[in-house]
Amino acid sequence: MASKITLHVNGKASVVEVDDPQMPLLYALRNDLGLHGPRFGCGLAQCGACTVHIDGKPVRSCVFPVGKVGRSKVTTLEGLGSSANPHPLQKAFIEEQAVQCGYCINGMIMQAKALLDANKRPSEAEIKRALAGNLCRCGTHVRIVRAVKRAAEMA
Repeated sequence: MASKITLHVNGKASVVEVDDPQMPLLYALRNDLGLHGPRFGCGLAQCGACTVHIDGKPVRSCVFPVGKVGRSKVTTLEGLGSSANPHPLQKAFIEEQAVQCGYCINGMIMQAKALLDANKRPSEAEIKRALAGNLCRCGTHVRIVRAVKRAAEMA
């Protein structure tokens, strides 16, 4: 039996209808709310492409049940900034040309945001450690690390 769940995403309340509260949050974000920042990568919380923030903490939305969100605030890549006013991380990733295929970038930016929220001036080693759980097959790691460093300097 379907139930309605109110999600607070990117500063806006939206109602989604779900058949199973164990359904991954990622599906509600992409299929019901039309948000395409979080990506389906592995479905096992191992690649990071689906990373969103729940109350400021990075979470792998491919395994986080939509029914557990409750009143928490969800932020996706779309909620960080816009084309007209990008978040410093988004701007830095563009300036450093850190994207090749772009599939991993949602997770990289969302994980980097959590790092910069906790540590305004991380070292290169700290950036690498924070992003180690996010997989990038294109090999733009050097540019990704530079982008995070650049964003830290912008703040």
